[in-house]
Amino acid sequence: QVQLVESGGGLVQPGGSLRLSCAASGSIVDNAMAWYRQVQGKQREWVAAISRGGSTWYADSVKGRFTISRETARDIIYLQMNSLKPEDTAVYYCNTYDPPRLSWGQGTQVTVSS
Repeated sequence: QVQLVESGGGLVQPGGSLRLSCAASGSIVDNAMAWYRQVQGKQREWVAAISRGGSTWYADSVKGRFTISRETARDIIYLQMNSLKPEDTAVYYCNTYDPPRLSWGQGTQVTVSS
């Protein structure tokens, strides 16, 4: 099965930016892909999705601040996060979109704090 490896998280001040990457060990070209996030003790939530053809959808909480993209030739999904807020603090994961069908990766921690 395809393995997913997320990276790019870190500590950033409110208003700052980060770019997350999700590298797949196999082809994901035929899948709509998505980013999800989870705060400890809470349910994992969907953040953004991108179709095979490049159409994108966003949760209302991140619309206008986050941008999802994909590099099809390298099976990589990105999440550009701008104007970060403390409430964006979470572990971020990628997976197929609706439903997530692959094994979850380890995620990448994003902490927004001054």
